Amino acid sequence: MILVPISDTELTARFNRIEKDGMSVFIMAEGKYRGAFFHGTRFINQMKANHQLGILETMILGQACLCTALMIPTMKDFGRLSLRYDTNGPAAGFVTEADSTGNVRGYLLQDPVPVTKPLESWDLAPFFGPGTLTVSRIHRGDKMPHTGSVEIKYQNIAQDLTWYFAQSEQIHTAFNTSIQLDKQGRVIGAGGMFLQRMPDAGGTTQNTSKYTDDDYLTAAVEHAFSAAPSYGQWFAENGSREDIIFGLFREFEPSVILEREIRFNCPCSEEHFRKAVKSLSKTEFDDIIKHDPDPLELVCHYCGSIYHISKENLLKP
Repeated sequence: MILVPISDTELTARFNRIEKDGMSVFIMAEGKYRGAFFHGTRFINQMKANHQLGILETMILGQACLCTALMIPTMKDFGRLSLRYDTNGPAAGFVTEADSTGNVRGYLLQDPVPVTKPLESWDLAPFFGPGTLTVSRIHRGDKMPHTGSVEIKYQNIAQDLTWYFAQSEQIHTAFNTSIQLDKQGRVIGAGGMFLQRMPDAGGTTQNTSKYTDDDYLTAAVEHAFSAAPSYGQWFAENGSREDIIFGLFREFEPSVILEREIRFNCPCSEEHFRKAVKSLSKTEFDDIIKHDPDPLELVCHYCGSIYHISKENLLKP
């Protein structure tokens, strides 16, 4: 991947004043719930810079990438997952991917998104329509991905992903994401949280646990989760992950068990594209050498990296 530098000096100066990006993975209520809280201000700015996105496009793909990053703790061992959102609305949808090492990438199916009137809010529902949300997972040793789909219900990425887990994986899960912009359209804060009810198995028994009323616990956790401030604004004002986790869920005695680095990153390279072109049929390859401009310009859809490969390089063994 070719990282596009973030050249806005005011934005980079702000980076130095706020908490570093990162994901805190935590458990609470004696292991009955697990969660992940991700600060991704720099992450979203790198995504925006690499894809050269407008404000609306940043909000759509940014929330998609935040949600995808938040699913990384659900992976088993080494694995990859993809999130695909297909709608008949103006935004069309997106494709995002993540791996268990913390790399996330993705692209919009429609860029730029057509806008017919001035935006009145950052509610993205008008840009989505009926369609499907699909999650695919592949683990080490799998020959085929495990895939599940649901119909889009809310035209809200986080809520539809919550709906997916309830319907397809039958796990009580919640997602929430937020991106804060300044008056100039800069992303000055971004983050998201994932929360999931763990199945009852082993560990503390019902007789010794202080959380014996599951209905009360679920309602209390949901209330705390919904009481969270805007994460984008929180991080823009130099809030910390720790203060949210231990403040919002203090009655459930949370414990952070892992700190993770999450990156907007892609495994693409010039050599990867060179091999892809050379693997074409002889007819296609010869046509490229004869008619296409020199050097070829090849763009990675997933990260926006642009590679220029000379025909001389292509003709090498």
